[in-house]
Amino acid sequence: MTLPVEQHQFTDEKILVASHNPGKVREIQDLLRPFDVVAISAAELGLEAPEETGRTFTENALIKAYAAAKQCGFASLSDDSGLCVEALDGEPGIHSARWAGAERDFNLAMAKVHAELEKTGTDNRRAYFVCALCLVWPEGKAETFEGRVYGTLIWPPRGDNGFGYDPMFVPEGHHITFGEMEPDKKHAMSHRARAFEQLIDACFKEFK
Repeated sequence: MTLPVEQHQFTDEKILVASHNPGKVREIQDLLRPFDVVAISAAELGLEAPEETGRTFTENALIKAYAAAKQCGFASLSDDSGLCVEALDGEPGIHSARWAGAERDFNLAMAKVHAELEKTGTDNRRAYFVCALCLVWPEGKAETFEGRVYGTLIWPPRGDNGFGYDPMFVPEGHHITFGEMEPDKKHAMSHRARAFEQLIDACFKEFK
C-alpha cells in the first residue's frame, strides 16, 4: 500500500511574495493576513524578476519562486496567472501580462482581447482565469497548486476594482464583473482564492 506523502509545512514568521505586480501582491497579502504572517514583496527588497520561460502557469510560478527564494534566503510564494479565452484557443494565457505591453496597460490588453474576439466572428465569450501558486523554501522544497474560475467576457469593461482583465470578466452565477465586485467578495471566489485554499489546507496546518 502506498502511503500519502505529507506536504511540506510552512512555519515561518515571514514570506516573500515573488511578484512586482502591486495588484497581485495586495491580494496575496490580504489572503495571508489571517495567518499573522509578514508578507514582503519582491519589489520591497529590490529583487530582480527572472525571465519567465515556462510553457505553463505552474512552470512560470516555479521559476519565479525558486529565483526569489535563492535571492532572499527564506520561503517564497509566487503566483503566475492569466486569462484564457475559449474562442482564442486559450490565449492570452501565460502571455496575459505581455498583451498589456511594456507599460502593463491592461486597458490596451482588454481592447486587444475584444478585437481578437471580433475577428473570430463567433458569439462565444467563454473564458476562465487560472492561478498557479508555488511555495518554495531556500533548501529547494516546493509545493504547487492551481485554481480556476470560469465566466464570460463583456464589452465595454465595467468597474474600477481589481486589476488586469477584471473589468471585462463576469464570473459564473453573477451579473457583475470582478472589476465591480468589492475585494472581499472577489477574494472569496477568485482563481487565486481557490488556489490559496489548497495551499492553506496543505501547508499551513500549524496556523489552524
